[in-house]
Amino acid sequence: MTGKRKHWVAFLLCTAMLILLAAPGISAAGGWEYSFPENAASVSITLNGKKVLERQAAIIDSTTYVPLRRFGELMGADDIRWDAKTRTASIVYGGNTIKVTDGSHLMSAGGRYFYTDATVKNIDDRLFVPIRPLATAFGLSVNWHAETRTVELKSVASGMASASKVYNSDDLYWLSRIIYAEAGGESLRGQIAVGNVVLNRKASRSYPNTVYGVIFDRKGGVQFTPVANGMIYKTPSETSVIAAKICLEGYTVSVQALYFMNPRLATSNWIAQNCTYLFTIGNHSFYA
Repeated sequence: MTGKRKHWVAFLLCTAMLILLAAPGISAAGGWEYSFPENAASVSITLNGKKVLERQAAIIDSTTYVPLRRFGELMGADDIRWDAKTRTASIVYGGNTIKVTDGSHLMSAGGRYFYTDATVKNIDDRLFVPIRPLATAFGLSVNWHAETRTVELKSVASGMASASKVYNSDDLYWLSRIIYAEAGGESLRGQIAVGNVVLNRKASRSYPNTVYGVIFDRKGGVQFTPVANGMIYKTPSETSVIAAKICLEGYTVSVQALYFMNPRLATSNWIAQNCTYLFTIGNHSFYA
């Protein structure tokens, strides 16, 4: 082989290697099947003792993500559909419909609602979902083993608990109404934060130990304006009901917040003068 031909062959080999490395889903380490972000880290997933989704799951910004459709197929879902108009995937499993929307913090399943700080991601035209809420929707327990970077999933015999078993009807009734009356015009996260205040008070020894008791507490005067003006009895919006369910699922913006106020509408500065400021969401400032 002449020197010129050797150089030409070497050039072609190098070019082919560069094309392979640049192809979607292929890294220099030969690891991923998808084009995960540079900050993604490898993670192992086991389902009932069997390793699954090899090179298809990743930790992104401290959250473990798995491909939704592939996960549904693994679980033997009855039906998997994609609505391009709303960018929402629907999976029928165990008599429940699981719905996930591209870019959303929210996932629903059988009347239950789950909220995560991490959003649903679109990677290589595939929806990737945080593992914990998805596992709950499929009736799986989740254990994290940090030493081996493994997420252990196991089927729960009873499957996903129904909404009627998870949400106390009285708590849901009153919590959704106080959220709507106080924050019906706020974002979903802002409404969740208001619901958190009620549940934080319920958990505190300084307040009544029921949602109803907290809302209608008159120790030191009426605690919530809607109780005084009757707004508490208005029918809540769908979003406020969802926010209440998310709170009752255990999601919290803050475990410290016990007070909130709209600085522009407040008729008293007692909260601002006597409590510790935490954060602001929309029109409400929250305090401990």
